[in-house]
Amino acid sequence: MRAYIGLGSNRGDGPAMIRAALAGLDRHALIQVVRVSSFYRSAAWGYTNQPDFTNAVAELETSVDPATLLAICQDTEQSLGRERQTVRWGPRIIDIDLLCCGEYVFQQPGLQVPHPLLHLRAFVMVPLLELEPDLVLPGIGPLRPCLDKLKDQPVEILQ
Repeated sequence: MRAYIGLGSNRGDGPAMIRAALAGLDRHALIQVVRVSSFYRSAAWGYTNQPDFTNAVAELETSVDPATLLAICQDTEQSLGRERQTVRWGPRIIDIDLLCCGEYVFQQPGLQVPHPLLHLRAFVMVPLLELEPDLVLPGIGPLRPCLDKLKDQPVEILQ
């Protein structure tokens, strides 16, 4: 199954943390990192009184179900020093979100696929559409028109 994850960091060296998370996921026997977008800088979303984030999206190939993939992503976050904050959307050393998994439409406590806020976040949409410009998601539809509505959320590519 093809899956896409969003990665972000705004504590320490963001690009290095994203690379470390990708390396950790790629070492997993049931996950292969296929492609990674460019890295981007964006202002914090939700809780805005914090440093800018470095963000990227990765395409994975995996044979695990969405719940297992999320657990592996969370284990990877924890192995890199992620501590769950009391402030929702607060600063973090690494964040890995499961964005979509093939044609799965999946909902259980703590997991909804496709990610319910994916189409509202330019920091996710820009790198995701870099990898898959014509992506259409179940329940959301074509993503390109969604990005056109997010012009008030600037995202800057990092060199």
